[in-house]
Amino acid sequence: MILPPSFFNQPVLDVAPQLLGKYLVRRMGRRIIALPITELEAYDGPHDLACHGRFGPTPRTQVMFGHAGNFYVYLIYGMYWMLNIVTGPVGYPAAILIRGVGHLDGPGKVTKHLSIDKQFDNQPNTSATGLWIEDRGLLIPSQQIITTPRIGVTYAGPMWSQVPYRFVAKI
Repeated sequence: MILPPSFFNQPVLDVAPQLLGKYLVRRMGRRIIALPITELEAYDGPHDLACHGRFGPTPRTQVMFGHAGNFYVYLIYGMYWMLNIVTGPVGYPAAILIRGVGHLDGPGKVTKHLSIDKQFDNQPNTSATGLWIEDRGLLIPSQQIITTPRIGVTYAGPMWSQVPYRFVAKI
């Protein structure tokens, strides 16, 4: 079952652990690739100094202020696409970065393997787009979820770079 917008229309820190074990699905022509989400990071609104939405809406970040369940895709270092899914109410910038699926560890590896780029930015989580997240019944018990600080956000300062907003499933 494809996750509905209502699944994502909750606080990001509630959605994040629930998203582990859900499947990221990509249709490329006739081929369908489905991999379980195993690692992600939460970015929680304008007070979170690691969140792109902390400076308000910009042409790049406008999608974060939009509808829950839409994808936020941006380029980092001029070479890696980052796949996020927007959470929470319209107007509140929060999203989850998908860092790992299946055997792929690292957000750049995920998007490269699944041919995900800017074309998916601000697209809804539906099969019509060729990219979606679905529930296939894989449940990750809370004792198999590890939380750690996010990776690569030292710019956010000593407090926000150390919050345990990275979630990893040990499956």
